[in-house]
Amino acid sequence: MSLRDYLRNEGARVEAPGLITPDTNGNNYYQLKAKLHRDLLDRVDLEVLANMKPERLREELGVLVRKMLSEMRAALSSADSLRMVVDIQNEVMGLGPLEPLLADISISDILVNGPKQIYVERRGKLELTTVVFSDTEHLLKIIDKIVTRIGRRIDESSPMVDARLPDGSRVNAVIPPLALDGPILSIRRFSAVPLKVTDLINVKSMTPELANLLSGMVQAKLNILISGGTGTGKTTLLNVLSSAIPSTERIVTIEDAAELRLQQPHVVRLETRPANIEGKGEVNQRALVRNSLRMRPDRIIVGEVRGIEVLDMLQAMNTGHDGSMATVHANTPRDALIRLENMTGMGGVSIPPKIMRQQICSAISAIVQISRLTDGRRKIVSLQEITGMEGDVISMQEVYAFTQTGVADDGAVLGSFAATGVRPKFMQRLKSYGVEVSEDAFDPQRTYQ
Repeated sequence: MSLRDYLRNEGARVEAPGLITPDTNGNNYYQLKAKLHRDLLDRVDLEVLANMKPERLREELGVLVRKMLSEMRAALSSADSLRMVVDIQNEVMGLGPLEPLLADISISDILVNGPKQIYVERRGKLELTTVVFSDTEHLLKIIDKIVTRIGRRIDESSPMVDARLPDGSRVNAVIPPLALDGPILSIRRFSAVPLKVTDLINVKSMTPELANLLSGMVQAKLNILISGGTGTGKTTLLNVLSSAIPSTERIVTIEDAAELRLQQPHVVRLETRPANIEGKGEVNQRALVRNSLRMRPDRIIVGEVRGIEVLDMLQAMNTGHDGSMATVHANTPRDALIRLENMTGMGGVSIPPKIMRQQICSAISAIVQISRLTDGRRKIVSLQEITGMEGDVISMQEVYAFTQTGVADDGAVLGSFAATGVRPKFMQRLKSYGVEVSEDAFDPQRTYQ
């Protein structure tokens, strides 16, 4: 769609685009902004603007809006005039009311519950904002703009969609009739600068010894499963751990909505595709995992294991793709193993439980459990090594653990990290790869707050 068509559509579909905040002038402000937006279509040379860089386009739009406000002699304060300029720029070039929130690096989640209620998460805590959309149609327009950018669709016949923003932020949208109180939009933000191991150590998500051990496990090509609940930071941790993968290896990533941002030079990214309007053309994660085996990967990273693709992932880990990693939704390491086992049954594949557990046991070396505590902080709460089978049960031993001891007056969780004293069996493998881990790292007397 050309810029000319885009702006004309905006003028026809949005009666009052923009951001409602306490310092605006109510309905008069919106009416003026709608008129400005419509008049803008007849004043600008769209053919020229279409070839401008975003910075120049934003500047030109600002000049035009200020000139039009002056000509109209609008009774706006200087603050409202500035906000008018920014709002129209955001509508034309970005995601309207969401742009100020997307620009705030302290926000990790943006949760839109209909046009009039928007929450954000900062430092693990939810806050209600004063930002709202003008109406339901305005919110639907923004959702449609997001999903069409990556070739997906959302309508009454397909009222749910997973998408992503250009910066990699993950987006989920649900519209009526499934959403009863108006369209729902959830945006999971990611840091503009990918986090490093030192960042997680500084915020006390892990200890230096644990970080060194996890990095060594990645270098030694152990298969690692990251387990945690919703919003605990599984993908962030997966990104951080992947930084230890040598730059000489070929990595294939498989995701429902691409959000991993690996820093290695040889990364091949695959993303699932939903069915089209005729119900055809779907490509699921299982198909991508199977295809990845023909792409000569050194490692396969599955963003999140959700279904029958677990079987192909485990087979890949067992057939020469050591060092592969994945995440799974589970509250404990034991629950993670149970989920992996149950996923095969959900896919209609009948495998004896003991055979499936043997497959899991031989494929996965360790499980890293991450949790979000009651004060909003994320921490690695357990590192468990899978040691083998005892009868029909997979046996594990805990290597590191975070133990909560209480809650401070300000709500902060009190507790400490410590090794359990168990020396993992994979230490010999680490040594064979030249990874040095001090014996003091497994001293249970050394604790970290």
